[in-house]
Amino acid sequence: MSNKQSELEKLGWNERFERLAALQGESIETVARVAAVDRDQLLLLNDTGTFRAKLSGSYLHHHRRPEELPCVGDWVCVEKGLNDDFGLIHTVLDRRTSLCRKAVGGVNESQMIAANIDYVIVVQSCHYDFNLNRLERYLVMIMEGGATPCVLLTKTDLVEPDVLTAQLSQIRAAGITAPVLPLSNMTGEGIDELKRNLLPGMTYCFVGSSGVGKSTIINELIGGGSLETQGLSATGEGKHTTVRRELILLGNGALVIDNPGMREFGIIGVENGIGRSFVDIEALASSCRYRDCTHTSEPGCAVLDALSAGEVDEEHYKNYTKLKAESEFYQMSYAEKRKKDRDFGKYIKSVKNDLRGE
Repeated sequence: MSNKQSELEKLGWNERFERLAALQGESIETVARVAAVDRDQLLLLNDTGTFRAKLSGSYLHHHRRPEELPCVGDWVCVEKGLNDDFGLIHTVLDRRTSLCRKAVGGVNESQMIAANIDYVIVVQSCHYDFNLNRLERYLVMIMEGGATPCVLLTKTDLVEPDVLTAQLSQIRAAGITAPVLPLSNMTGEGIDELKRNLLPGMTYCFVGSSGVGKSTIINELIGGGSLETQGLSATGEGKHTTVRRELILLGNGALVIDNPGMREFGIIGVENGIGRSFVDIEALASSCRYRDCTHTSEPGCAVLDALSAGEVDEEHYKNYTKLKAESEFYQMSYAEKRKKDRDFGKYIKSVKNDLRGE
C-alpha cells in the first residue's frame, strides 16, 4: 500500500472508491474529499492538506440537478497544478451512502446533506425538543440513504430521571432499534462513551434542530479529553460554530460532519427507508388480505387489526401512514416534473429542427 493510499484511508477512502476511480480512468493522485461547500467554491481535503476548487464548466453542463452537485463527504477527482490557486473538479465518484431531504419550500427538489457517511447521529434534547415523530422521520431518511442511525438524547440534566425513562420507553415502543445514548454536557454523562464509539476512518454526521447541543458536543470532541482537532477547519476559530456543513477530522482519526440546525426535514421517495424503519408494521402488512392494502380502511387489514387490539401504538401508526403518503406524493410529483422536462426538451428540439429547415 502506498503512503498516499494509507493517508487517504484515514479520510474514509477504501477499495470501493479506488475501483470506481479506476473504472473512470482516474488516478488516485487526483482524488480529494469535500470538506465544505461555499456557494461556487469547495474546500477539499487530501493527503497533503486542504485546498479550494470549483466545478468545471463541463460538469455543470451535464449535471444540473441539485443532488448531482458535490456535497460534504463526496469524493471527487480534481485537476490542480502545483502553482494553481484553485483545483478544477470534473468527476464526482458514486456515493456509497447519502443523507438528503426535500428542499425547503420545494415540491420536487431534494437537498443533499452529506455523502459517504457511516453513521448518522440524530441529536434531540430531552428537555424541550424530544419529538418521536420527527425522530422517525430522520430515521426513515437515514435508512433510505444506507447509513447506520444512532440517537443522542441531550440535556439529561434538565429533566427528571422518570422523564428520560419515559422517553426511552416511547422510542422502544415505536419499534426503533437504533442505539440510544443519553448525554449531558453539564454533568459529562455519556461523553466518554460517545468518544469511545467514534472510530478512526469512520464518518459520523450529526443532525438535529437548533439548540439541542450539537455544537457544544462537537466542541467537546474537538478540544476535550483525548480528542483534538487536526486543524481541518478553515475558519481558524478557536471554537467551532455551526454556520455551514463541514467535515472535521478529530485527533483520534474519526471524521465528523456538523450541520446547522434544521427546522424542517421533508422526506422524498423513501419506500425502502420506510420499510426498514417501520419493521413491525411492515411485518404485519405481509399478512393483509390485499397485496395493495393501504392500511387505512380495507377489510382484512392485519395492521388495522393489530391497531385495534392495542398491539401497535396509535401515534406510531399515524406517523407511518403520514410518511407513506408524503413519499408517494413526492414520487408522483417527481415523475410528473420529469415528464414535463422531457416534453419541453422534445419541443425545443423540434423548434431547432424547424429553424434549420429539417
